[in-house]
Amino acid sequence: MTMSKAQRQHRVAQLLAEQGVSSQGQLVELLAEDDITATQATVSRDLEDLGAIKVRVPGGNTVYAIPELPTEQIAPEDHLKRVLGEWMVDAQRSGDLVVLRTPPGSAHVVASAIDRSGLSRMIGTVAGDDTILVIASEDDGADLIQHLRELAGLGL
Repeated sequence: MTMSKAQRQHRVAQLLAEQGVSSQGQLVELLAEDDITATQATVSRDLEDLGAIKVRVPGGNTVYAIPELPTEQIAPEDHLKRVLGEWMVDAQRSGDLVVLRTPPGSAHVVASAIDRSGLSRMIGTVAGDDTILVIASEDDGADLIQHLRELAGLGL
């Protein structure tokens, strides 16, 4: 089955959360069981993009895991720029509300990056499957959408 990079990476993240994946080869096989074709090189890049690390589990084995960033940790703006550039496809504003569109299954990744970005113009986000509601600070909706569009490389 052919799927987008975002969809494949979403499935990789699910597999890592659901079971102990100890090697890239094992991950390629698990994806193949879901009819997802991926090479070991592709899986390697996906793991790197997702920030996956090897962790030791009880029994001494090591498995891949995606660490959760502490909510108080502020992610660098270049991380937000990369995430928005890859996954934000549209943005619209109504007053202090900004609605962002992403490919199916990737809104949570973008919302998490926005939440951890420390943007001063934003209060928070609510993410669905392919839509994110970003709540701007008072009277900052226009500034916020402009900044997010610039980071994503979208025209104004």
